[in-house]
Amino acid sequence: MSDSRRHLVIIGGGPAGTQAATTAASKGGRVTLIEKEIVGGAAHLWDCIPSKTMAASALRHSSVRNAAKLGLSTEPTRVDTGVLAERIRVITGDINRNWLELLDSQAVDVVSGHGRFVSDHEVIVETESGERRIGFDRAMVSTGSAPRVPDWAPVDGERVLTTRDCYDLDEVPEHVVIIGSGVTGVEFTHIFESLGSKVSLVVSRRQILPLRDAEVAAVLEEDFIERGVHLAFGARAEKIDVDGSGISVFCDDGRILHGSHALLAVGSVPLTDRIGLEEAGIAASNGYIEVDEYQRTSVPHIYAAGDVTGQMPLSSVASMQGRKIARHALDLPVTPLDYSKVAEAIFTEPEIASVGLVDVEAAAQGRKVRTMKVPFAANARSVLQHFTRGFVKLTSDPATGVVLGGTIVGHRASELIGVLTLAVQADVTVKQLVETLMAHPTMTEAISDAAE
Repeated sequence: MSDSRRHLVIIGGGPAGTQAATTAASKGGRVTLIEKEIVGGAAHLWDCIPSKTMAASALRHSSVRNAAKLGLSTEPTRVDTGVLAERIRVITGDINRNWLELLDSQAVDVVSGHGRFVSDHEVIVETESGERRIGFDRAMVSTGSAPRVPDWAPVDGERVLTTRDCYDLDEVPEHVVIIGSGVTGVEFTHIFESLGSKVSLVVSRRQILPLRDAEVAAVLEEDFIERGVHLAFGARAEKIDVDGSGISVFCDDGRILHGSHALLAVGSVPLTDRIGLEEAGIAASNGYIEVDEYQRTSVPHIYAAGDVTGQMPLSSVASMQGRKIARHALDLPVTPLDYSKVAEAIFTEPEIASVGLVDVEAAAQGRKVRTMKVPFAANARSVLQHFTRGFVKLTSDPATGVVLGGTIVGHRASELIGVLTLAVQADVTVKQLVETLMAHPTMTEAISDAAE
């Protein structure tokens, strides 16, 4: 008996793919999900979740090291890398298993293998048992990304590392030279320093986090310097030598940084080769698939989501794209994703989180806004927890008072930003924020204080 349901084939089982699969299946679609490595996503389960797991351990270790400031006397702590690695394996394994169980419960056909288009209505999957041809009505590409490795970097997984090599190390590195001061670079600077490593950070620009507000970057730079991190500003790595005792990173200005390990944090590349884009007629630029506001490619019945599109490289964005694609593929009502209202966070200590229009962006656009700022040093909960570094900064429309966006730099900023995200999404005014009674003493009070 033939199946008359619309058939959605998804290549890539990361956040976008799994969300699209479960959403489409729950709405009555027939779904095939093709994944060659791990359901849940390699970038997600081999990078994002492991790094945040390490960050959680790093924060606890750092808190113990600084416990004397809170009147606590502790014995010297030791990092057990074996236990940490096993914890990462258990967490990622559980997420993978839970996704497989959910997909199975919704009758999603999960195919393990490498999928590629052979036309705009058919894919071939190379499985362990041979090739399998699958036709489709709609398709989605969500094959993700991998860490970028420059030609001059002799990555060996032992001394010269990508982020994916960091989660199963035999011991905490003595001295890590981190190349790249974007989000990934600063997160690993925090992680390794907190676990006890000496860290040198190669900063090619005049500040870390070059795409962020200089005021935000300055807070994290000050924290890193106090923790003994060496910031090599204005240096661009161009060569790595490895010898028996460690590594040497050569920079374009003549500086040479020595350490026990080198870690590359220089971005990622989309995994779109060998998936038959040309055979399907899908347009791409520099490996990134071109999409419209509904995530449709140049072939209207084929969609793309996540890192392969070159849009905001966030798991939350990929997940939402997947859900919206599933609805659109089944001709259900859907609105395009509003990227101007996406919250994002950087998991350092202090954390950095933002949403909506911030003051620096407004200035670049020539738009008049009202900016309000309160330091966490003026917040009771921050003071008693000894997390006073950072601030809350809000941006509002001077005519209407509507909250347009904001930035939070401070302890648990990634959690606090939820309040501002709802405010931006719902067009809340600063007056409404001021009149919202937050519990006391809490760090959320800094948000209403900033609005006042």
